[in-house]
Amino acid sequence: MKSAEFSQLVVIPADPVTLEGMLDLPEDASGMVLFAHGSGSSRLSPRNNYVAQVLRDAGLGTLLIDLLTRQEDMDYATRFDIPLLTRRLLAATRWLQNEALTQSLAIGYFGASTGAAAALQAAAEEGGKIAAVVSRGGRPDLAGEEALGKVAAPTLLIVGGFDDVVIELNRSAYRFLNCEKNLVIVPGATHLFEEPGTLEQAAQHAARWFSQYLGQSKAA
Repeated sequence: MKSAEFSQLVVIPADPVTLEGMLDLPEDASGMVLFAHGSGSSRLSPRNNYVAQVLRDAGLGTLLIDLLTRQEDMDYATRFDIPLLTRRLLAATRWLQNEALTQSLAIGYFGASTGAAAALQAAAEEGGKIAAVVSRGGRPDLAGEEALGKVAAPTLLIVGGFDDVVIELNRSAYRFLNCEKNLVIVPGATHLFEEPGTLEQAAQHAARWFSQYLGQSKAA
C-alpha cells in the first residue's frame, strides 16, 4: 500500500455553504478522481475510502468530499436532490481545476448510489473536461435520459450480482449512454458490496478504467 505524497483536509466554497474534503495525491499522479458519495454516506465511508486507496495505489489522486453539510444530510429528501448534489460536485470540480496541485490533472468521477446520478449529470455539463466516470452500486437512472445522452466521458457501471432491482435500473440507464461504456456485474455482491472479495473486485475494475482513460487525457 502506497502512502500519499500529499494529504490534506480541504475546504471548498459551494455557495452558500462550504464543503469539507480530503485531498490525497500520490507521487507523480496520473489523474484525479473526485468521489460523489451516495445518500446517507460521507467522505468517511469505509467502502469509498477503501476504493480511494486502491486508486491511489494505481497512481491516481483522490478527493473525497461531503456534498451535503451535516444539517442537510439529516433531511432525507435532500439526499435525493440530484440537481443540488450536481451543483456541489461541479463546485468541487472548479476548485480542482483552479488549484495549483491539481489543475494539470485529468479529472474522473466515482459515484455511489445517488452520487452516481450527480456524477453523470456533472459529466454531461462538463463535456470533454471529464475524462471518465465510474458508478458503484449507483442509481444512474436518476440522472435522467437527457443528461445520460449528453455524457461524453467513458462510463463504467458496476453493480452487484444480487442487487436485482439496481441491475435493471443500470441496464435501463446504460441504453441511454452514447459514450464509450461498459456494465460490469460482480458475482455474489449485494448493494453495498459487503461480501468477501466483492468490494476488492469493484475497486480493481474502477482502477483499471480510470488508469486507462485518465492517463490518456489532459486537463482542459
